[in-house]
Amino acid sequence: MLVGDEVSAVVIDLGSHTCKAGYAGNDAPTAVFPSVVGSVDEFSGSADGQRDSDKRKGKHNLYVGSEALGYRRDHMEVLPSIKNGVVVDWDAVEGIWDHAFRDCLLVDPKHHPVLLAEPSFNSQQQRERTAELMFENYQVPALFMVNNAVLTSFASGRATSLVVDR
Repeated sequence: MLVGDEVSAVVIDLGSHTCKAGYAGNDAPTAVFPSVVGSVDEFSGSADGQRDSDKRKGKHNLYVGSEALGYRRDHMEVLPSIKNGVVVDWDAVEGIWDHAFRDCLLVDPKHHPVLLAEPSFNSQQQRERTAELMFENYQVPALFMVNNAVLTSFASGRATSLVVDR
């Protein structure tokens, strides 16, 4: 979104159940969609005799968003990308971010700074991996990761507050 000569920051809140994406300064997110992905494995050759571990190494198609998950597909498995605030599948998270940037917001992430909401107990490794993906894969010009509790405080219009996180 362009406001005058300024480029608005993209805000993404990837939660355990939903992903919210929009622009800084807007009252509400532009897109809200489930943070689960549908995965369909593509098997090369015969699937007979393949172990589960061999199948996981193969290629798979990811389906993200309410509409894509709404269609029945043979052998599709619906997988969570995040459990209890912790990323369990980075490929799925990349698929969700792709969907947010390209399908919902219709922006090129190279041209927008990004603000990501993160859980209070996010580990240093999770933060580093997130920054690595944003800068290397999406080539964002700037990245800011902020605690969910801080965002909750600011959303209520207060600079200081007590936020109870479960």
